[in-house]
Amino acid sequence: MGGEIFQPIMRPGVDPFSASHKPPLPPADYALRHEQGLTIERNCVIPLRDGTEIFADLYRPEGAERDVPILLAWGPYGKHSLSNQVFWPRSGVNPEWLSTLTPFEGPDPVWWGAQGYGVAVVDPRGAWLSGGDFHHNGRQEAEDCADTVEWLARLPWSNGRVGMSGVSYLGAIQYYVAPLKPPALAAINVWEAFSDWYREFAYHGGILETNFLPRASDNISYSLNRTENTWENVRAHPLMDAFWHSKDVDLEAITQPAYMVASWSDMGLHLRGTIEAYARIGSERKWLDVHGQKKWAHYYRPESRQRQLAFFDHFMRDRPTAIAAWPNVRLEIRDRHGVAEEREEAEFPLTRTEFERLYLDAGQGALTRDLPEQGSVEQDAVSDKAHFDIQFDEETEITGHASLQLWLETRGNDDADIFLALQKLDADGQEVGFTFYAFFENGPVSLGWLRASHRELDEERSRPERPVHTHLREDPLPEGEPVSLEIELWPFSVRFAAGETLRLVIAGADIYEKEEGLMLPFALHEDTRNRGTHVFHTGGAHASSLLLPFVPAKD
Repeated sequence: MGGEIFQPIMRPGVDPFSASHKPPLPPADYALRHEQGLTIERNCVIPLRDGTEIFADLYRPEGAERDVPILLAWGPYGKHSLSNQVFWPRSGVNPEWLSTLTPFEGPDPVWWGAQGYGVAVVDPRGAWLSGGDFHHNGRQEAEDCADTVEWLARLPWSNGRVGMSGVSYLGAIQYYVAPLKPPALAAINVWEAFSDWYREFAYHGGILETNFLPRASDNISYSLNRTENTWENVRAHPLMDAFWHSKDVDLEAITQPAYMVASWSDMGLHLRGTIEAYARIGSERKWLDVHGQKKWAHYYRPESRQRQLAFFDHFMRDRPTAIAAWPNVRLEIRDRHGVAEEREEAEFPLTRTEFERLYLDAGQGALTRDLPEQGSVEQDAVSDKAHFDIQFDEETEITGHASLQLWLETRGNDDADIFLALQKLDADGQEVGFTFYAFFENGPVSLGWLRASHRELDEERSRPERPVHTHLREDPLPEGEPVSLEIELWPFSVRFAAGETLRLVIAGADIYEKEEGLMLPFALHEDTRNRGTHVFHTGGAHASSLLLPFVPAKD
């Protein structure tokens, strides 16, 4: 982040009092009250460096007048929007875990107050009743958040240390403010947040995401002034340019202690970016947990809160805690939804990984260790699916990054949108379901996407198991000629018993679709370029292959 602030497409704000899907919005008057063991100050005014004023609700233990560490929850969904009122039943969140004061995706002031912490819940610039225009991430929001951190540290009852914790947006803002190094920011806890706007939030492999993204854009429209029109900005910038660079994060400049959490289940949103952030941040003290559960439920689980408390107590109160015994990495090795083994590791990706290339065999519909004879599969570019299987004859673990080299020929089109899924089949050949997003239990092992005209690789950033595409230009496909595509599959972990099968599915549309009638957040890609015929070549000179991270048992 640097230089001039990029000027995105803006729109008039939607009346903040008209949000029918939120609790009623209270007025902006200051109010002080005591409730549930807390002193609560509503609508405290925070002045930003340019004079703009934003609103915060402050919670602290009742009677605490000094030396209170503060957790900051910064997000655009309204400080009046409470988790116990908005979580869907299928999220797995136990209502008993939440007080009536818990902000959406943020720390519960009642629970943290009982531990001796204060909690600040802030409406950013231009959100709801806060002044100014709303900026969706980028330098303006980073500077505003840094100003807020320092303002909180100067409160007479604060101990001068501020931490940040939260899910999704409340995690991603931490990537932006931490590199600015506000002196009071003592520790960050990113609980699942993408770190690459283009590749993880908006364009999967160059294919526009059309379901969650416009919904998210609508959800940040409530303002007395103007807000970024995220949906229109994304549509106006299909290739990598200054707009996307205005959303870049300087992960290497993050040096604060960091506790990062990702979920194998969050394909198409937070998984990839959280793991990438952990690998790149410059913090000397950093930890990564990767679980396979529903993200909101996992954040509020009692066990998760105890880990958050151990982390913050160590860095915000100088207390000896269990963090001294934490491994660098904890992974859940998944068998199926709800069944997994937790394992401690020194790093991720795992250094003992043994990469193996499995070849696609069109003739057998198989994945083979030996190069097959030349063959091909022809299918309708939109409606058909091809699959390739390998059955394991012994217990097998696959954990890490993976990629597919696919030799594709198109007929009747000069572009193609390719959708991939890895699935697990049990010994009877039935698909095994995995936790998927924050609600579903019938998902895949992994997903991948690529628009073929975006096949140009960033040679500096790419690795064989993790191709990174530049998305700088489009290169049409020569019709009737096979072209090699390198397609990233998002990281995953899965264990197979003897007799179980790994299946690769290749399609021209979303392989997993949202359940009819459900309005739950879910990534979809309904604006594809596919038409005509796709031909997948295998074997011989056009040996399509799947590169997988096999993991031997620990010594």
